[in-house]
Amino acid sequence: MPAWNSFSYFFGPLVAFSGLGIMVLILRWAFARGGSVVERAAKSGNPDEYGMLVPIASPSNYIEGEVLRRSIVDAGLRASLAQTNDGPRIMVWPKDVEAAKKILKKSAG
Repeated sequence: MPAWNSFSYFFGPLVAFSGLGIMVLILRWAFARGGSVVERAAKSGNPDEYGMLVPIASPSNYIEGEVLRRSIVDAGLRASLAQTNDGPRIMVWPKDVEAAKKILKKSAG
């Protein structure tokens, strides 16, 4: 059996308190509010609350909107389908508004 010396009484509690301190820091980080890495659920807004995106079409339902959005994307433009407070809206960047409207007219007619 190893010889006990005066450092044994100091070293044991120091290791225990250090481990406890590390656990406290980890738990404080894990249960802190406001810094979650989990994405919040999306919330609807008015059609004018989507930054620079411009609404160009108001489909009657989400499925019809996705079909129209895909026709714009297939033509090489970027488009988004947003569920706004006023219903689904197809949104594009300002520089693509005219081209997207032409594509929608062509696909509708």
